[in-house]
Amino acid sequence: MAKILVVYHSQSGNTRAAAEFVAQGAEEAGGKVALLEARRAGVEDLLRCEGIAFGSPDYFNYIAGGLKDFFDRTFYPTQGKVTGKPYVAFITHGGGGKAKGSIELLCRIFKFKKITDTLLIEGKPDAASAAQLKDLGKKLAAAITK
Repeated sequence: MAKILVVYHSQSGNTRAAAEFVAQGAEEAGGKVALLEARRAGVEDLLRCEGIAFGSPDYFNYIAGGLKDFFDRTFYPTQGKVTGKPYVAFITHGGGGKAKGSIELLCRIFKFKKITDTLLIEGKPDAASAAQLKDLGKKLAAAITK
């Protein structure tokens, strides 16, 4: 069973809703999911998982400070221990979505392995975006069990 960490930051609830759909998709694909707010996730969570999904709102064309803090706190303690770990990412936004570049850059610095394109969700997830988010979780779980 694939161990998946879904780590996110949310203020309005949109990114949390998106994270829940990603987690649901990963679970439907047989994954064991830990769904954690970025401020509650740490080094051990990152080391224990086999794959990770990152979720953030787009704030000023950048990821949320809460998720950036997760990257900051876990970078040095995990160096050389997370290289090649599969990841997916999703961004909720109100018409921008440029935080995609920020999250992908941080993941390259960590040397995570990108499974598929970062998913951009405008506003609160609707039925169509919920299906996309679940599919994202399924793709992550499938990449781990290959």
